Amino acid sequence: MKKHKLLHLALSLIAAISLTTIGETASQKVEATSYSDSSLASLKFHSKEIVTVDHNKPQFSKKTESEKRGPWQKYRNLDYLNRARTANALLNKKQMPTVKREGLTWDPTGWHNKRIKGGWLYNRCHLIGYQLTGQNNNPRNLITGTRELNDPDMLKYENEVADYIRESGNHYIRYRVTPIYKGNDLLANGVEMEAQSIGDNSVHFNVFIFNEQPGVVFELQRWHKPRKEFRYHGCC
Repeated sequence: MKKHKLLHLALSLIAAISLTTIGETASQKVEATSYSDSSLASLKFHSKEIVTVDHNKPQFSKKTESEKRGPWQKYRNLDYLNRARTANALLNKKQMPTVKREGLTWDPTGWHNKRIKGGWLYNRCHLIGYQLTGQNNNPRNLITGTRELNDPDMLKYENEVADYIRESGNHYIRYRVTPIYKGNDLLANGVEMEAQSIGDNSVHFNVFIFNEQPGVVFELQRWHKPRKEFRYHGCC
């Protein structure tokens, strides 16, 4: 009888340890410490690919959360270095595309590529994902980002937004994606993603995702035309 009890206790402990491990794995990319908007340009990558911003609270004004005008999207003009800037939207099911996406032809600032283990190092990254608005070869909506930044990191949050607005034509989400640059670097340090579902708190986040790739070491080099270059020492 005692042996059975000991065996049951041992199996329970193993199950508890397994659940703890699964939970830790799912959240290992996100750092618990929260940062302010002003610190993001100089924030250095330090093992966590995603960090929360302003305690995970999106910073939208009430005026821009109004549904009176229906869904909308706005993209800031390219800056003096031809870099994409903030993309804003009030998202709704009406904006979602119904046709297959065409190939990308626009080369955003800093665009160059190198094949590494598992594929290409860089992607042309949409600030607001194609599945949300149908915007594709829009220069004001594209940056050069690592494969890791684009998919799975940004895609994970985009899918959360897409799943919510697909549920009902009455669902709206205030959404903003801002590439964060350090000085004149042509590659963004990362992107800040903010979302807030209107009328409830089903979707709610404010995160910063580093423009980094596991196993690749990036180095800053200054040229006549400032740019962020990379050298890699082994890869994922």
